[in-house]
Order: sequence, then structure tokens, then C-alpha cells
Amino acid sequence: MANLVAIVGRPNVGKSTLFNRMTQSRRAIVSDVAGTTRDRQYGKCSWNGKEFSVVDTGGWVVKSDDIFEDAIRQQVKVATEEADLVLFLVDVETGVTDWDEDVAMILRRAKLPVILVANKVDNSGNAYEAAEFYRLGLGDPVCISAATGGGTGDLLDLILTKLPNNVDEAPEENIPRFAVVGRPNAGKSSLINAFIGEERNIVTDIAGTTRDSIYTRYTKFGFDFYLVDTAGIRRKNKVSEDLEFYSVMRSIRAIENSDVCILMIDATRGIEAQDMNIFQLIQKNNKSLVVVVNKWDLVQDKSQKAIDTFKNAIHNRMAPFVDFPIIFASALTKQRIFKVLETAKQVYLNRETRIGTTKLNEVMLPIIEQTPPPSTKGKYIKIKYCSQLPNTQIPSFVFYANLPQYIKEPYRRFLENKIRENWSMHGCPINVFIRQK
Repeated sequence: MANLVAIVGRPNVGKSTLFNRMTQSRRAIVSDVAGTTRDRQYGKCSWNGKEFSVVDTGGWVVKSDDIFEDAIRQQVKVATEEADLVLFLVDVETGVTDWDEDVAMILRRAKLPVILVANKVDNSGNAYEAAEFYRLGLGDPVCISAATGGGTGDLLDLILTKLPNNVDEAPEENIPRFAVVGRPNAGKSSLINAFIGEERNIVTDIAGTTRDSIYTRYTKFGFDFYLVDTAGIRRKNKVSEDLEFYSVMRSIRAIENSDVCILMIDATRGIEAQDMNIFQLIQKNNKSLVVVVNKWDLVQDKSQKAIDTFKNAIHNRMAPFVDFPIIFASALTKQRIFKVLETAKQVYLNRETRIGTTKLNEVMLPIIEQTPPPSTKGKYIKIKYCSQLPNTQIPSFVFYANLPQYIKEPYRRFLENKIRENWSMHGCPINVFIRQK
């Protein structure tokens, strides 16, 4: 399971800027106005061959009237409960504030590593000012400038030394994990209860009942696997209590640690923006996917035309990746629930598809000859050979071309679609690489 690093600190100390720097993105909105970050920023950071997840907690402060006190305290407490490491960001220009001392007191009691990061150290003179942060009792402050990148390499080196070795929650490594994910109240716990025939998970009509990810060992169709019930990932403007933040952080980890994600969609509400957020999280982590349209028993029109309309709506929202199974089910009446497991099993096995090099070239080269990559700048691009890479987590194919730099994303997708047409990769992500022959 990927380690989780949480960035905490009061507003406007540069949390979003540091997040963007670590994840090499510009997803967090950066502004001089305190409390700008309203969205939950989640990303991956790679450094020296190691990868970990980063959460910028700025967006967890929801009520603007208590943005400076209770809300920050809550977000820090939650971060210390769930993260593997906390980066406590302070501002050398402002110096130590009462809020910094409050946060430091919570962090000193926490039983996990904390790195004190003094931000906005843009010159050597500022570095001396960082000495006053020793009084927070959290060890040596690491001086950085998130805006210019100064000192961030040393900070990342230090993070790697303090991160614990990954320890999986599920005890057996070779058993596949199916994570049941979706918005709160989409029926995730009901589905797992229907599978195992007992009220293992508390089910209520109140959204957000499940506070933790629960692993359940299960055997069906001669197949042994774990079912993971995740806390409902809630839309950002609905998260107001600290436990919700905890739920979302744990759900992120469950998706990262799964092999197949079963995405639950509420048939009575249709596909919403929050479903898309979860889908993107699944895609970002290269996980196999089964979409379950739950509560189908409550829908009046169950005709084939209604089913096709619903499927088209899902495919249109999730394009360009549309090669995944969609099952219309009801956890309450147990309609088609075992079809869900059977499909998840098949999707998992599809990840292990291996295609011989000879067969791959026999099928793909005539297709490429018939529809070659479009010429760029008067240069003709030729693909002479292709093969599947061995020992990869998801099926990965490499095509050798004379001018790989001129092959654009649409043609890469064309190659992926042709592979999918000829071999069963249903529900499974694929990598397509173009290399110099």
C-alpha cells in the first residue's frame, strides 16, 4: 500500500504551492488570499525511484467563520490519525503564531513522524529567522522555498528516510482485492452484506455511515479474494466533519491497494460529478473497473431502450475509456449481485492476458499498414514491429517506429482500441508505448 503524506498548516503558508511542487502539477489553485484551497488535493510524488501519495489538507477547512481555529485543529487531528507522515508547514515571514503552537501541541502528542518545514526561505538571511521555530518542540526546521523549489530536494530525501516500510492491511499478498467504491449511500455496504449473507457492515439510510475500509475474505466460483468496503467518498462541499476527511483518505488508500474497483452508481440519481471524480481516481491508479448501477429495482422503466440510454450516458461521461462492463443490479433484492462478482473475477483475469509476439504482429501489422500513422512535416512514420512487455502490472504493449515522437495520442488510442477488438481486455487498463526501432 502506498504511504500517505499529509501537508498541514494554517492558511496561506504555501501548502498548495508545496503540493504542486511535490506532485509536479498545477492542480492546486495558488493565491495570496488565505483559505483559497477548497478542493481536496490528492496526488502522487515520485522521488529516487520511490512513490508515495500526498494530500494537501488546505481544502478540508469548510466553514469560513472558524477557518483559523477549530477547523484547522480538526484537520490536523485527522491527518495524524490516518497519514504515515505529516509535513507541518510554517511561514518564516510571519514567525511563530498562536495557531502554530496549537498545531504543534497536537503533533507532539501524535505517534507518527512529523517534519517541521519552514517555508518562504528565499535567501540565506531568512534561514536565520527559522531558528525561532525550535521552540515548537518538533526538532530541526527544514528550510525551503516552495515557490522557487529551493531546499525541496533535501526535504524529499528526508521524507523517504522517515516513511515506514509499506505494510499491507490484508494479510495475504497473492489474493486479489476487489474494492467496492462510490458516493455515500450508493449501496456499497448493502452489496457486501448481500454477498456474505450477514449484517457485517452497518447499513443505514444516512450517507457516510461507513467510517473505515473493511476487508472481508470471500470464496465464490472457486475463486478466493478480498472484498473491500470503503467509506463513501463524499462531494467536497458536503464534507464538514473531521471523520469525513478520515473516510476520504481511507477510500483513497483502498483504491490504491485494490486490483479491481467495483464502482457503485445510484440508478435513481444517475451519473454525477462525484462519480466522475472517483472514476478519475481509479484511472489515475491504473485499476481495473466494473460499473454497477445499483437500486435498479426502484427504476420504473426497465426496458432495453432505458438500459441502452443509461449505458450511453455512462460511456459518454467516461470516454475515451469505455471498454468496461456495466451491470444493472439491486443489492436489496439481490438481483444480479453474483453477476457482479463473476464479472469482477473475469476483469481481474483479463489483466493477466499474455499475447505471443508472433500472433500480435500477425494481427496488428496489417491493420497498421491499412491505417498508418498520419505523416507529420512531410515525414512518413513506419511501425515495423510490436510486442507485449513481460511482467507488468497491467497489459503493456510497445510499438517500434522510425519516428516515435511524431505519433500523437489519437493514434495511440487507435492502436489500443484495435488490441481491445482482437483480444479480451474488457474492464482492464492498457499501456501503449511507442519506441525508437
